[in-house]
Amino acid sequence: MYRTRSIVIVAFCALLAAAALAGSQWSVEPKESRLTFVANQAGADFEGAFRRFTANIRFDPADIAASRFAVTIDLASVDTRDSERDDILRGPDLFAVEQHPTARYSAERFTAQGGGKYSAAGKLTLRNVTRDVPIEFTFEKNENGAWLKGVARLKRLDFGVGQGEWKDTEWVANDVGVKFALRLTTS
Repeated sequence: MYRTRSIVIVAFCALLAAAALAGSQWSVEPKESRLTFVANQAGADFEGAFRRFTANIRFDPADIAASRFAVTIDLASVDTRDSERDDILRGPDLFAVEQHPTARYSAERFTAQGGGKYSAAGKLTLRNVTRDVPIEFTFEKNENGAWLKGVARLKRLDFGVGQGEWKDTEWVANDVGVKFALRLTTS
């Protein structure tokens, strides 16, 4: 009897632990989620988006130590609403999508800032170059899932995005702003 009770208790605890982990694992709703960037060309800002990306998000404000982000971006899906500019971005001097079709962002260290705000110390790999890229974000949970919204800043030349004539920052600025709004549902 004692052994049976112990087995039941252990099984119950295992189920609770699995439920707790499942509650922090999220799926991204791609049709409602956005990954955009803002750059400056010839003194004027332009906005672009990546239409295809995947994200493996494990985030729980009560256990940020166990939280993880892993995002893979299909660089060929870049869309600035200017087909000529998009072709140049995909080309060998900028994203070089034939050699480097994806970019990856991963984060395993998070800090609570208070008021639903957080920061992540993560790494971006783009054109086979990996650099630290911190992000600031909010996490808003509701009855239908959650929203993860944030921003990051990076320098394109740190990743080799700008070869040949595109290294010159007079025409295209080095600073790039990134924004994301991910609609999350439980996995």
